[in-house]
Amino acid sequence: MTDPHQPATPPGTSAGDIERRAAIAEALGKEVWPADRDQLVARAQEGPAADRVLADLRRLPADQQFENVQEVAEALGLGTEQQRF
Repeated sequence: MTDPHQPATPPGTSAGDIERRAAIAEALGKEVWPADRDQLVARAQEGPAADRVLADLRRLPADQQFENVQEVAEALGLGTEQQRF
């Protein structure tokens, strides 16, 4: 059960960051990891990814391998949760 006195958005994140990360996760799925920028862009292009998702993925460093959407969010400068429940 969640504490009603705690903020709904974890510290270090904004509602917009959470929405963007969720859209990226939805576009990529679970089977793509690990992957580099080009693999992530190609995967997102296979489905109905939003233009914003594709633009975000194209901003990723070309020489980095990503293990999960959390690492992608961090590379994009999106706020991320510091604590998992």
